[in-house]
Amino acid sequence: MFPAERIQARLYALALSVIRFCRTLPRTDEARETARQLRRASTGASANYRASRRGRSHAEWLAKLSVVVEELDETDHWLSLLADARIAQPPQEMITECKELLAILTKSVDTGRANR
Repeated sequence: MFPAERIQARLYALALSVIRFCRTLPRTDEARETARQLRRASTGASANYRASRRGRSHAEWLAKLSVVVEELDETDHWLSLLADARIAQPPQEMITECKELLAILTKSVDTGRANR
């Protein structure tokens, strides 16, 4: 598997695990709102990475990849908020995967900007 395909698979798996995790959350207003935001951010990261791989130019690729970084950062935010608000404790594997992907893709954006 090529590196880009591996990242795509990891982002897809993260989004899927977030969807499944959100199904276990309590049926409170806070949990529903946070779950909605968390799902949107994690699935957005996966979809935008997929779109970035179809970029027609370096600039387009970099812009899409920057959106992926933003979405992963937001995913990390919502995961932290769920734990800190004591709504639910996200699985540590999910938190770790989100942070690893964020670090990898932030470095890719930095390298892409340097290579402009």
